Amino acid sequence: MRTLLAAVALFLVAPLLGACGDDGDTTATDPGAHGDPTAAATPTAIPAARGTVHTRGLATVMDRGEGGPELCLGPVAESWPPQCGGPAIDGWDWADRHGVFERQGEIRWGQFLVTGTWDGTTFGYHDAIPAALYDPMPTEQVTYPPPAVEHTPAELEDIAGEVGDLPGAQGAYADAGHVLVDVVYDDGSLQAWADDTYGKDVVIVRPALLDQ
Repeated sequence: MRTLLAAVALFLVAPLLGACGDDGDTTATDPGAHGDPTAAATPTAIPAARGTVHTRGLATVMDRGEGGPELCLGPVAESWPPQCGGPAIDGWDWADRHGVFERQGEIRWGQFLVTGTWDGTTFGYHDAIPAALYDPMPTEQVTYPPPAVEHTPAELEDIAGEVGDLPGAQGAYADAGHVLVDVVYDDGSLQAWADDTYGKDVVIVRPALLDQ
């Protein structure tokens, strides 16, 4: 009789011991300790545009006499001649500009609103309006929606440092609870990645080339 009772007790205790062991295994492999497995991968290339694009405003076209003209979409050093660089412009011809540009030796440059195509590396020239003929529409002060996630100033500075490495980034900085990052072009994928990574509207992606 005692043997039978001992066997029954062992049968009841064994599953409990097994359950304790399983619980320990689950804790050790908690996926939360390894980050969000569904997070989007960091973009590695500047997106291409499906249709026609134009510069956000006036942009400097720079030609140093070697390598062909470039479209400066980032900062321009105010020297003489100015110093800047950017993607190559395919199809640009200074002879079509009718003197609306500056020249020093072999270096030529000017400011234009440029329209064309963008394949991710090269700008395909279609049309250009020189600065002297450019009449921009009145612009209103830009406001951004409140960020979905609040970050400390130190966290925003860290985020700015991270998004400053995005493909085509021209600069990034914290501003009033957001991080503003200037890029060459965004088909929406860079902004989607930023929203997924940092919270919606925390990072504001501002492309220099806009869809027509």
